[in-house]
Order: sequence, then structure tokens, then C-alpha cells
Amino acid sequence: MNEGGREEYVRAYALTGGRTQPQHILALETVLVAGAGRLGPAHSHEYEEILALCRERRRSVAELAGLLARPVTVVKILVSDLLDSEALTLPVTTPYDVAGTEPGAPSMQLLAALSAGLKRKWPDAVPYRRAG
Repeated sequence: MNEGGREEYVRAYALTGGRTQPQHILALETVLVAGAGRLGPAHSHEYEEILALCRERRRSVAELAGLLARPVTVVKILVSDLLDSEALTLPVTTPYDVAGTEPGAPSMQLLAALSAGLKRKWPDAVPYRRAG
């Protein structure tokens, strides 16, 4: 390993305080926005960069990792810290309005996305037979 690679590895370790897992469950596609919370004085420059990017517009975890050129796990840990301080939040979105559905009822697109996510997370799950 070259000297620069070793330095980058140590930097990532220092950024996360040696942690290897975030406190929050975050997917690559988790979208984040800047919140009302404030950073403490001990936060590093990377925290400020994440907040600045999320103030511009909503950003996904994967997008933040790419823009910061940091490993996804490191970014998830930093984002998790920012969620704890309420400096970042997860936006609450409403399901798409579809003609013919009750107000407040989930749309077919939302249900299809949920189904696809569940199948991806548990590919070996056995579906229940439909009732009726």
C-alpha cells in the first residue's frame, strides 16, 4: 500500500472515531435535507460539506459519498451523526396522487416500490397466498 493510501485510511478512521456502523439504517438511496439543528464545535470539515450540499438541494447518501469522494460507510456514519443533531432530516413525502384512489390511500406506485424493496431485501421469502 502506498503512503497516500495509508493516510486516507487513517483519515477515514479518524473521521468516524473508529466506528464502523452508523446509528441509523441508511440505504444508498436515502434522501436527506438540511434541518434546523446546529453543528457542535468538534465537528470536522466533512460535516460542514455534507450540510452545504444538502442546503443546495436534497441529496442521497450515494450522491454525497460520490461528491465527497469518501467511502459510503464513512458518509453513512457522518450522516447518522448529523441526523442525531437534527442538522439533517429525512424529508417526509406524500404518495403520488392517482385518480380513483381514496385521499390518504397509498398509490400503486408506492406499493410497487415497497414490494420491490422488500423482495430485494428478502429474496428468499415465501409469499403468503392471497386471501379471498
